[in-house]
Amino acid sequence: MWKNYVMAETIEHAVNLMAEYGETARIIAGGTDLILEIERGTRKGIETIIDITKIPSLDDIFEDQSGVIHIGPLVTHNHVVGSKLMREKAFAVLQACWEVGSPQIRNRGTVAGNLVTASPANDTISPLMAMDAKINLLSPRGARVVPLSDFYLGVRKTVMEPDEVITDIFFDAPGENVKSFFIKTALRRAQAISVINISVLLEVVDKRIMDARVTLGAVAPTIIHAEDAEVFLRGKDLNEDVISKTAEKTAAAAKPISDIRGSADYRSYMVGVIAKRALTAICQGVEKDQIPQDPVLLMGSGIHVEKPKVPWNGEEIQTWINGKEYRFKTGFEKTLLNLIRDEAGLQGTKEGCAEGECGACTVYLDGRAVMSCLVPAPRAHGSEIITVEGLSTEGQIHPVQQSFVDYGAIQCGYCTPGFIMSAAKLLEERQTPSQAEIRQAITGNLCRCTGYYKIIEAIEKASQTVANEDEYLSKKER
Repeated sequence: MWKNYVMAETIEHAVNLMAEYGETARIIAGGTDLILEIERGTRKGIETIIDITKIPSLDDIFEDQSGVIHIGPLVTHNHVVGSKLMREKAFAVLQACWEVGSPQIRNRGTVAGNLVTASPANDTISPLMAMDAKINLLSPRGARVVPLSDFYLGVRKTVMEPDEVITDIFFDAPGENVKSFFIKTALRRAQAISVINISVLLEVVDKRIMDARVTLGAVAPTIIHAEDAEVFLRGKDLNEDVISKTAEKTAAAAKPISDIRGSADYRSYMVGVIAKRALTAICQGVEKDQIPQDPVLLMGSGIHVEKPKVPWNGEEIQTWINGKEYRFKTGFEKTLLNLIRDEAGLQGTKEGCAEGECGACTVYLDGRAVMSCLVPAPRAHGSEIITVEGLSTEGQIHPVQQSFVDYGAIQCGYCTPGFIMSAAKLLEERQTPSQAEIRQAITGNLCRCTGYYKIIEAIEKASQTVANEDEYLSKKER
C-alpha cells in the first residue's frame, strides 16, 4: 500500500519529512480514515507514511493558566470521552467523540485526524466550531494559527499546505454558565456516519440566554452556523415557544443534498427535529445524562509486558505477540491484521470486512482494543500485541471463551474471536458490567448469524465467574 514507512522522533522531524516528500507523504496518527482511503484508491499517489505515534506528550488534554483548553494531535476520541476536563467544560465535544465509530475505532482515531479528513459529516467538527476552536499548523516556514471556521474550503478540502502538520487544537474554556450539546441522526445507533449533526452552545445567566452558537454538520459542503437562530436566541428565556421557533430557524439554515444516507427533504426536516431535542435537553438540565459517568473504553489497564525500547530502522518489525518476541523482515506494506495472520501464522484473528466495521479482527495493541485491519503493520514495532490465542493462561482458556461454549454463543464462530476480545477487555475495566455496558462494549462487533442474546448472556455469566474467582482468591489470601 505504501513504499516507505518512517517513524518520526519529534514533531519537527515529522515536519521536515513532510517537506522532503511533499504530496506523496501523509502523516498517520490513528489512520482509521487514511488506511481505507489508500486501500480504496480514493487517496492516490501516497508512497510514504510518516508515523507520529511514538512521539511523547502529543496525547495530552489540558487547560493552561490562561484558561485555554488544548487537545494534542495524538488525542484519540476515547481520550476525550474519558476526560473529566472535557466532560466539565466541553461536553458537546465529548458527546461527538462518543458517537464516533466503536470503542475499537475510538481507541485509534484522533480528533486531529477527524478534522483533517474534512468531511462535513465528521462528528467533532461542529462542536469544535461552536467552541470557536483554532488549529496550530507547523511547517519548515514556522507556525501559524488558523481558526477552524477558516480551515475548510469545501468537502474534504482544507487550507493546509502539503508540508504542514497539526500540533495543537485549542479553544477558550467556556465559563461556568455555558452549556453545550451535540446530537446527530444516523442509519443505526453505532458505527454510522452522521446523516446530519448539530452542536448547540448556550451561555445562560438567570435563565436568560446571553450568547448562542448553533452549528450544523452534513447539511452543506462545510460546517455552517445557523446564524438567524443564534441571533434569535440571544436575550431570550429558554422556554418551549423559543425552542420551537429556534428549531424552525435552524432548519431554514440547512442547504442539504440527497445522497445514499438520506434525501435533502429528510435532512431539512430532521435538522429542526434534532435542534429541538438538543435545546430541550439543555433547558431541562439533562444534557449530561446522555453519556455514562464512567464510560466503557476498552482501554484496559495498559501494557502488560516490559519491553526494551527499540529504534526503528525501516528494515525489521520487532514486536511481542502474546508474550513472544517476533522479528519480521517482510510484511511492511501490510496491515497489522495481515501481519498477524500471514507473517506470524496466527489464524485466530479474522478478516470480516477489512473496513473497521465488523470487529472480527479485534486485537489488543499496547493494551487497547483496536481493529487490526486499520492499523499499519509497522506500528507493531516496539509494541505488545495480544490476539485471541493469547487469552489462555497456563493451558486454561479465558472465562469468556468457556462461557461462549457453555451458553451457545459461538454460532458459526467467525465473529467469535472479536466478540471474545472485546468482552475480555471489558472485564478488565468492569468486574461485573451491566447489560448496558456489555452492549456498549460490543457495538464494534457484528454477528451475521442471528441475535445477540446468547452473546450478551455468555458475557454476563463470564463476569460472574470472574467475580466469584476473585472473591475466592481474596478470601484465601486473607
